Amino acid sequence: MLCALAVHGLVDYIALTVERMEVPVAKAYWVVTYRTIKNQDAFAAYAQLAVPAVQQAGGRFIVRGNPSKTYEAGMNQRVVVIEFDSLEKALASHDTPAYQAALKALGDGADRDIRIVEGIG
Repeated sequence: MLCALAVHGLVDYIALTVERMEVPVAKAYWVVTYRTIKNQDAFAAYAQLAVPAVQQAGGRFIVRGNPSKTYEAGMNQRVVVIEFDSLEKALASHDTPAYQAALKALGDGADRDIRIVEGIG
């Protein structure tokens, strides 16, 4: 009987511990490279709208500028890396009305590549 009570107590303890544990969610990143900026005015209008739109959606700009050095056929292109707390937030940020307005302002003012990737662990 004592052994059964001990096992039952241990099971309850483990269940409570697991319930309280937070499973870490991998961060996600927008990685944007600009092949060319064809219209500086459109790019400036985009940036003025995009920065607050992305920040309001939880994005944190961690890289924004040209490479200091490139290696292995690296391209000397403007790079932007934005961190989000989760893949869901990174994906949702792109589709917000505020960011869509920024894209509209950019129009065809730049040739760029945007990738949303999930971080490790």
